[in-house]
Amino acid sequence: MSPREIVSKFGPLVRGTAHALKLPVGQRVAGPGLDGPLGRIGSLEARLARSEAEVRTAQALRYRVFYEEMAAIADAGGLATRRDVDGFDAVCDHLLVLDHDAPPEAGRPFQKPRPPVVGTYRLLRQTVADLADGFYTANEFDIQPLISAHRKLNFLELGRSCVLKPYRTKRTVELLWAGIWSYVRAHRIDVMIGCASIEGTDPERLALPLSFLHHNARAPDAWRVSALPERRVEMNRMPAEAIDARAALAALPPLLKGYLRVGAFIGDGAVVDHQFGTTDVLVVLPVSAINPRYITYYGADASRHAA
Repeated sequence: MSPREIVSKFGPLVRGTAHALKLPVGQRVAGPGLDGPLGRIGSLEARLARSEAEVRTAQALRYRVFYEEMAAIADAGGLATRRDVDGFDAVCDHLLVLDHDAPPEAGRPFQKPRPPVVGTYRLLRQTVADLADGFYTANEFDIQPLISAHRKLNFLELGRSCVLKPYRTKRTVELLWAGIWSYVRAHRIDVMIGCASIEGTDPERLALPLSFLHHNARAPDAWRVSALPERRVEMNRMPAEAIDARAALAALPPLLKGYLRVGAFIGDGAVVDHQFGTTDVLVVLPVSAINPRYITYYGADASRHAA
């Protein structure tokens, strides 16, 4: 049974360094059809950040979720600004979900109040990463052999996904996926990669979900990526016959289950991220491997939730 089939059976779809290059927000979002709304469901709208102020709002949401709600450890800068910031933010696009019915955020004097940002994803295209310091993922996983083996393909890194607690619903997740799919189509992306996090830093306590991923979702050789040797944690901690698939899926975060259901593969080896209090695995999602059901659902032209 494939990982996609296992997730479909047992669980529903439902989460650096400094750069010399800094791109203005308007330049980052260059792409046909990406300057307006990428999707709308009721009062919720998905679109890319249009200003540095909106990027800061996304960073504030990340801080609220990662540092205040979860167990991430903030540095002095984060404590002072109450924002989750790293050097990659300056070259990434930032996908936002806004709620137009929620009380607006107060703007600066003489500025129109803005609808609050309730969900976000960070997007880094290979063409931009090549001009900067590469992908964030490379801090944990040896991704260069994968990229070199597929030189004709266009990669996109997904990261820093989070949603405000009251908005962790199917509607919000659908809009984030719809926004990503619009971005993928506009920029002709072939492969998506990124780190997915499981809460906790003790691999032995995470033996069940890590072993499940190793035995059921490990990428085939053509798409396999290994954790950096100096950071690698073994995922194969239990024999396949000892794994309770239902319990293993219950131990996975909704975002990671969603990736599997869409058709993603998981890399070889995990990495413990002590700052964020998580154990990270690498997600590899070739567009060619996406379950056709989801392409049909969101539309080959990403028109499912068009505003």
